[in-house]
Amino acid sequence: MRLRILISGVIGLAAGLFCWFLLTHFHQGAADFSWAIRAARSMLARQNPYDTPLAQYPLTAAFFALPFVWLPPELAAALFYGGSSALLAFGLTRHGYHRLLVFLAYPYWAGLITAQWAPLIMASAFFPLLLPATMVKPQIGLPVFLTRLSRRGFVACAALGLITLAVTPRWPWLWLGQLGYYEHFVPLLVAPGFLLALALLRYRDKDAWLLLLAAAMPQRWFFDTLILWLIPKERREIVWTAGISWCAGVWRWYHAPHSPADVGHWTVVFIYLPMLGVLLARSLFPPDSAAVEETRRPSMNN
Repeated sequence: MRLRILISGVIGLAAGLFCWFLLTHFHQGAADFSWAIRAARSMLARQNPYDTPLAQYPLTAAFFALPFVWLPPELAAALFYGGSSALLAFGLTRHGYHRLLVFLAYPYWAGLITAQWAPLIMASAFFPLLLPATMVKPQIGLPVFLTRLSRRGFVACAALGLITLAVTPRWPWLWLGQLGYYEHFVPLLVAPGFLLALALLRYRDKDAWLLLLAAAMPQRWFFDTLILWLIPKERREIVWTAGISWCAGVWRWYHAPHSPADVGHWTVVFIYLPMLGVLLARSLFPPDSAAVEETRRPSMNN
């Protein structure tokens, strides 16, 4: 346990420092996390947090930003991303230190540059009381919520939802009015996303449902796919899916996407389809007993 805490702390510190450096170097402020900070400040001032079309996060995000509203933007975002990374590392090492190879995946680094929510949402898969993080960005949180749901997690989510309604009763309607401004793609609807339906061949595996649910959600950029690294469990699965994911990063470096569909196409090719390959390969090369236990369907008794 002490070693897990130490390693997680080192990863969180390194991620936070590098995130702070990038945000400061490129003058991004708190980057994407700035919208949660802005919503938190509006909530504290009893103002409308949705007074601009660019405010597209549910009010639940504001509650996660409350501890950071008084900090300089770059420091706030760095502490948030570093803390999220530490929690993710601690959750991953529950099933073996080889799972830390997840941090080599391109979506993690794409998220680090703009202080994204994906590491925290992925970490919530390991900690029921952290499951309310899935309510911050529903398009990537819902697949985690539905495949990792537990009794304690459900209660925690319900509690946060009730608190937000008590503070700002009209926020769900205000937020829904913003969704028309969200530029996105849906992996299942972007060629060759239809192939992802083959995951139904593994319908008894909850990871197959995670893949299908994620593929049915609207997404904007590569960092939204980090949650898919809940699927690979063994070293070889993580290494080759993480390696292939960097093809998307290289493509993005040399070819600026012209539309969300462009991003969606390469996301499906270099991230979703390799994950489908991991699932289908389990029929030929069954994982070890620990991995099998982890892929069982979740129970509401947990």
